[in-house]
Amino acid sequence: MRLWHEQLIHKLPRQQLLGQHRELAALRGNGWGKNHATVNYVFNYPPYKLYQFHVLVMDEMQRRGYHPNKMWYDPNYRGQFCAPYEHLAACALTVPVYPEHNTSYLKECLLNLKTKGIILSSND
Repeated sequence: MRLWHEQLIHKLPRQQLLGQHRELAALRGNGWGKNHATVNYVFNYPPYKLYQFHVLVMDEMQRRGYHPNKMWYDPNYRGQFCAPYEHLAACALTVPVYPEHNTSYLKECLLNLKTKGIILSSND
């Protein structure tokens, strides 16, 4: 499980973009707080930050003509098998959403994609 650097979201191939949506849905639901070595940093922040990141991914999905379940646009929604938050407190959107998504993390993500045969540029 990995959150791709947010600068790469609009460049991700279909499989990685849709996989990111599934992973975010899992993390927002029953996966919240469960040990996932590469994404443990998300648990250092309010769950609303994960919602904000998920919105970036879903907006890109919609831009490409995919139709994520509209329920995921509700910050309190946690999936079919997880009780929703009663009222998830909003927090300011930062850029990047997670400070861990720095230059070195971008390079790490690009290298990870390269090992999968996916060559992307870090330039917009």
